[in-house]
Order: sequence, then C-alpha cells, then structure tokens
Amino acid sequence: MEQAQANEHLTLGEQLKGQGGNTDNAGNLVAAEAEEPANESWKNASQRSIICQEESISQLEAEAIKDNRQLLGFQVRSRNIDWRRFVQPLDTSVRSEAVYLGRQADLLYSPRRPVTEENRRELLVCHDMMGNYLEDRHFHSSEKYDDYRFQHWSAVDYFCYFSHNYVTIPPSGWLNAAHRHGVPVLGTFIVEAPGPLDEVLASEESVSRTVAALTRLCLHFGFEGWLVNVEVTVPQRNMPNLYRFVRELTSNTESRVPHGRVFWYDSVTESGDLNWQNELNARNAEFFRRSHGTLINYAWSDQHLDRSARQVEQEGSQRRRVFMGLDVFGRSRKGGFHTMESMDKIAGMGFSAGIFAPGWSFETLRTYGYNIKNSRGDEQTNSAFLARNEAWWARIWPALATHPYRSLPFYTDFCVGSGRRSYDCGASDSGRSFFNLSRQSLQPSVPLDKNAVHDFETAFSGSCSLLVANYERAFRLFVTDFTLTRGVLLLGYAYKFGGAGSEDHVFEMVVRVTPLRRNDRLKEELYLVCREHNGWTLAPHRCVLYPVEEPLPPGIVHAKLPQQAGRQGEGWHVRYFLAKFDGPVRVEDIGVMCHRPPGSKAEAHLGAVFVEGPTLEDWAATRSQRKEEVDVYRQNMWKRSPVGN
Repeated sequence: MEQAQANEHLTLGEQLKGQGGNTDNAGNLVAAEAEEPANESWKNASQRSIICQEESISQLEAEAIKDNRQLLGFQVRSRNIDWRRFVQPLDTSVRSEAVYLGRQADLLYSPRRPVTEENRRELLVCHDMMGNYLEDRHFHSSEKYDDYRFQHWSAVDYFCYFSHNYVTIPPSGWLNAAHRHGVPVLGTFIVEAPGPLDEVLASEESVSRTVAALTRLCLHFGFEGWLVNVEVTVPQRNMPNLYRFVRELTSNTESRVPHGRVFWYDSVTESGDLNWQNELNARNAEFFRRSHGTLINYAWSDQHLDRSARQVEQEGSQRRRVFMGLDVFGRSRKGGFHTMESMDKIAGMGFSAGIFAPGWSFETLRTYGYNIKNSRGDEQTNSAFLARNEAWWARIWPALATHPYRSLPFYTDFCVGSGRRSYDCGASDSGRSFFNLSRQSLQPSVPLDKNAVHDFETAFSGSCSLLVANYERAFRLFVTDFTLTRGVLLLGYAYKFGGAGSEDHVFEMVVRVTPLRRNDRLKEELYLVCREHNGWTLAPHRCVLYPVEEPLPPGIVHAKLPQQAGRQGEGWHVRYFLAKFDGPVRVEDIGVMCHRPPGSKAEAHLGAVFVEGPTLEDWAATRSQRKEEVDVYRQNMWKRSPVGN
C-alpha cells in the first residue's frame, strides 16, 4: 500500500516502466513480459491512482471497429498494450450457484430455494444507452460522477455492451466492474448494412478469418464473447456461410476464450429474410443450435411463449437457453415500472430474460427536468437516478435468481464507481469528482430500495457510504455462501451515527449462520448480532457478540479498515468481532439493524464491511477476553423450521 501511494503521481508510462514495461518516443506502450501472475499484476496496478500521459489516454480509451479492414488488420489504438495490466480477469469463483429468494430485502424471514437444472433461469443484460461510448469510454476517469452506473450484478449471468457500431468492444471500466462480481461480458457484432456481411460470407476462408479476428479481440481486451445481430437481408447463396460463421464463432470462442459465450439475436430466418420472429421456431432454430442461446426480439406475446416452449422441446434443449427480450422503454410490451408483468410471464414459462436498455432509469430523468448532460455531474440528478434505479430493480427482483458471494476474504466500501471526492479512513481528499467504473466495489446482493441509499456526502473509504433509511427491522445487504471449515469468523465494519452520541442509538450487523452440511428437509440457523455491547449472550437461535478491543494478529485486519482509532475520520467507528464455533459453519446472509429513540433524526451510515475466516493459529494468537466460543452444536442452539419457511 505504501508503494502504491508513492506511485500515485507517476505517469502511466513511468509506472509500466517500473513493472518491466517501457514507452517509445511516440508514447506508445510496449507490452512487457510479466514478472508476476496476471491477477497479482492487475491487483497491484488497480491500487494506483494513475495519471495518464496525453498520448496514453487516447490509446486506452474504448473504441469500436467500423469495418472489416480495421477488424482483419487488428487496427486498434491499443494493439501494443497488454490489457492484462488494466483489466481484472473474470473469476467465477467469486460467487456460487444462484438461489431464489422468498423476500429479497427481509433478513429474518426470507426462505431460499436452490436453483436446479430443472428450474434454472438466467439473465442477460444488454446495456444500450444513447449510442454508448459516453463517459464510460475513458480508461481513467471523467468528472461526470452522476452518469449511469450498473450495480445489481448478483442477478446477472451475462452483460452485453451494445452499440450500433459494426464491432463493439466493451470499455475496461465495465469489464472490471463485471469481472469483479463474477459476471462475463459480451461485445456486439452487428450488421446494419449488407456490404460488410457480404465480405465476411464471401467464402469459407473469409468466414474463418473474421472468426479469428473476433476471437483475437476477446483475448486482447479481456472479454468473454459476442452477441451476434444481423439486421440485413442475407442472400440465399450466403446462408450456408452465415451458419458456418455462427458455428465457428461459437466453437472458437468456447474453446479459446475463458468462459466464452456467443448468443444469436432473433432477426434473420432460414430464408435469409430479415423477419423478427419474436419466438423460437423452425425458421430460426438453426441459429439456436449453433450458438449458446438465442435472444428473442421483444415484441412477443403469450402465444409466442407457448410456441417457443414447443420448439425447445423438439430441439431436446433447455428453456433457459432462450432469452426472451424485454425492452425497458416499453417498445411492444409494457416497460418502465410495469416491466414486472412481462418478467412474470417469462419466469412462469421457465425462460431466461434478456433486458434491453436498463439505462432507462437514467435517460428518462430529463423528462422530469433533470440535467443529465452536465459534464461535471449534478447531485440532484445523481440522487434521483440512484433512487429510481433501485426502485425499478426492486420491482423485478422476485422474478430473478441471486448469486451469493462465496470468496473470502470479502471486503467492500460500497463505492459505485463514481464520487464527488475520494475518502480514506473517513477523511476526504481535495480532488475532483470522478466517474471510473474500475473503482466500483462489491455491491449489495439485493436492491436497497427503501432500506438504505448510497450517500455521496460522507464515506469511510472509496466515494460513498450507505445511509440507513429503515430503522424498523433488519434488512439484508449480502446473500453469501461463505464456508468456514475451521469454524472461525472475523467480521469488521465501519459505521457512524451522524449528530448522535447517545447510548440509545445502536448499530448492529446481523449474520445468519447455518451448519456446513445442509439438511434437505430442515432449515437450521443461528443469528449473530454484532454490536456495541457490555457482555455477550448465547440464547436459542441468537448470539450477541461484542467487539474485540485488543489488537488482532498482524495480517488478518484489512488494510483499509484499521483498528486504531487515531486513523479513523471524525465520527467513524471501526469494530471487529471474532467468534469460534464448535464445528464448521456457513455464513448465508449479512444484514443491518439500527435502533434510534423515537423522534431522533440521527442518521446511521455504514462505510465498509470485511469478512474473513481466520486460521486456528490466528484465533489462538488473539489475546482478548472478547473473542467468543459459540457452542452452537453442543448446546443445540439452532433454530429449526421446515425447508421453505
């Protein structure tokens, strides 16, 4: 961390030179042999505040490809840049298999239902906003902190960056935000004029050259595949090569690109006609067979759903490979805040969903008088967007599956990838506002809606904190699948009550723990309440812990969440809780419960959360009377109820 701070004023070229890279006189970056694994290299680089040289900025800015000459010649500005330095690789181990939640925000009474092969539905989000390549095209940052951001990654299986350029390459900010949450990203191959496609389909060799060029782009820039959208009539003589193109692209992407996927958009039929079917049927089924799935045009009806189901059965395939399109702007079907009506129909038939243009929640703010074009950002626009976006996702969440976080250690400061300023241990810098999706931290697993909001006025770390809005009941923040085989849990968090100071104001983190071995018929759980407390309590179904005051062993405290009071900004408190169970356990939920006296206007903020599963040696090395041994097995303290309740 000290080295990262020392490097924060180096130019991009100087930093790469220090890592084994160099620049030529024109400012072009030359890729160097990595002296460390790509993941570690990226993590080190991600900690730096990089000030780019003017020449480097243009090379790192996202770009689209306009024609086949540019595509086949690999004519991209960053052709000599090793993007592994700047793009976090996709790590699907960050999250586990999805679950269906009974009540997404309710922490105490929310049953989980596992996703199986029989009931699996997936979600493809297609980000198509005002042509794209806007503020998000910048590698480093812009100052427009209120621009559109996506946060609800836990429900997403694939994220597509869409524009109407011939070949759309996703910007690095989107790649980093999605990959950090375990979500693969697709670019777009779209044909809206016949000339380029005629060149591709001229021969089997031209097909193979194009497939190789598209695969090279995935590998160079670090994204996972393609949405193929052919929006022109295809001469019948070219149809065999169009089928060949889809098959070869799918095969190459799957075999050469980690987690590679290719999806076909419902457009051209077997005759070559541009004729959107709004369903899967015999006229477009060949594209379904040759790709990983089909995104159906959004003008479907109940009858289209029925016919699609019959076609899937004839194909001997799964309905989840059919993504029924849903346009949030409401073209052809109800959209906006009435989208759930269509989502219910899709889910009820067992199909996956493909959401077009979720940026609706930002774009339509101008209808209500908000200035979404302010180059410096606007706080009223920012707050309105965040509230509107949360409300929209909260409405459709019951139809979606949620992927729990799985990897430890787990840390977040809730940064959404933009801010009015930056914070460290509660203290703000004097820097400018920023929009940089690469800085986005892990986000809550479910929409916050009316429970909390991202607050840009104060933060512990990053750029924002969570301002609690619900003081009536416990609410969920994270759906998790943290396995503690040694039975040792360390939880840390930063919080404050603004303007408070009364002992009657209480901030609690609530953790739901279950046995490691799941019971198919009986749900067993224990709630840990982590709060300021003068003692600890173990009662049936509930254990109250109080914070460890003595220094924890070196290495298990997160660097951005220090124990020392002197390193924390005014009003912020950092608390760590350490517990050891008498057997292996699983952490399945983490939430918040705040109490304040009637009439109090004090506002609670949560600034950061850290979870780790320390070793038994770390447990033994902690010299504190406030570490707790929880005999949940020996004393039979589990709360038991039938599965499904």
